[in-house]
Amino acid sequence: MTHVAIIGGGPGGYEAALVARRLGADVTLVEKTGIGGSTVLTDCVPSKTLIATSDFLTEVAGAAELGVQVPREIKADMAAVNARVTSLAEAQSGDIAQRLQDVGARLLDGSARVSGPGRVEVELTAGGTETIDADAILVATGAHPRVSPDAMPDGERILTWEQLYGLTTLPEHLVVVGSGVTGAEFASAYNGLGVRVTLVSSRDRVLPGEDEDAANLIEDVFRRRGMEVLGRSRMQSVVRDGDTVTVTLTDGRTVEGSHCLLALGSIPNTEGLGLEEAGVRLDDGGFVKVDKVSRTHARGIYAAGDCTGVLMLASVAAEQGRIAMSHLLGDAVHPLDLRKMSSNIFTSPEIATVGLSQKAIQEQGMLVDVASYPLASNARAKMQGIHDGFVKLFARRGVGTVVGGVIVGPRASELVHVLSLAVSSSLTADQVAGAFTVYPSLSGSVAEAARHLHTTL
Repeated sequence: MTHVAIIGGGPGGYEAALVARRLGADVTLVEKTGIGGSTVLTDCVPSKTLIATSDFLTEVAGAAELGVQVPREIKADMAAVNARVTSLAEAQSGDIAQRLQDVGARLLDGSARVSGPGRVEVELTAGGTETIDADAILVATGAHPRVSPDAMPDGERILTWEQLYGLTTLPEHLVVVGSGVTGAEFASAYNGLGVRVTLVSSRDRVLPGEDEDAANLIEDVFRRRGMEVLGRSRMQSVVRDGDTVTVTLTDGRTVEGSHCLLALGSIPNTEGLGLEEAGVRLDDGGFVKVDKVSRTHARGIYAAGDCTGVLMLASVAAEQGRIAMSHLLGDAVHPLDLRKMSSNIFTSPEIATVGLSQKAIQEQGMLVDVASYPLASNARAKMQGIHDGFVKLFARRGVGTVVGGVIVGPRASELVHVLSLAVSSSLTADQVAGAFTVYPSLSGSVAEAARHLHTTL
């Protein structure tokens, strides 16, 4: 029987453990901060729980348009919100741990490092050490927030995204430094909670790596909802003086707030794991180099998740872990193909994408037809008071195969699955358009956009 040692209990690690047990391997999983890792305990699950509260308040704010009179101001109780966030994250962690135990995986609470071929040394949290001799090792240690020596978090007023859940009152003025996915999501969430928000972006627009039409729409929504967005503004330092935080920009301007959130990116948790000594290659940023089946350069060592830097999404981490175990244990393997991947940004409205982006299509010189359909034209959207959003599809010219798409709107994360199926199965726009949709429904906009791509022969 194959014995697999897994270092890290986030999505890459626990999904790998489930697959390995299903395929008959013995599994020992080592995690030092709690099963589920940062994804469940301090990152994805907590942030989306917070965003759920914010989204509810955003919907209530538009109640008058639907003929509902809200008798008084509705505000979030931050202590109660964050207590729910923490409780839900812990419950999710417990559920995953129970599932792993139910399938027979062995869980160790401690810190692990690779000490030789097929050998893992574990420093147990309860005291003592244990050596694991394994046939293969999976490294899934994740990443942690990047900070700057000129902007050190104190956990009270200057915060990373992992420290926000200790707040018991709403910030009076939150300055968010960084306009990537994390910065944009939290800026949107706190704006929805009624907090004054200033978003500091070093680029010319928020979400610079995303679809340009989607990013421009989100920035427009941010501004209409009262958020101050400072484009082309790079942080130089952040200092605290009592209850005031001052963010100084490189051009000399300053922004004062009650709190500052640092959303400066992530650093892989690969230091001190003995990886390079074991023959694992790291890039200049410390990320583990892997191929499309999650193999490192060291025989018998795989890696998955944020520590690889392939794409920092829980869904990608989970897929990397599953692929690694399938490859190791001789099951059918479908190498990771980011051209068919779907993802979502949980701003309000959400941005869901799948397949090739418009930028990637242009860079590859691929000839495509593009169709865009505004949600404001959709009957269900009108009923629900939805004004912002669209569906955009890309189909190969002359063939009609859907190669990518973007959906901006409420619950875009739920709507995008049909496009994910279309891209992964190489369906044509006509096939997407020909599938029945409910009337009225937001999903009808996906079919309508696909109909716009129909061409007669």
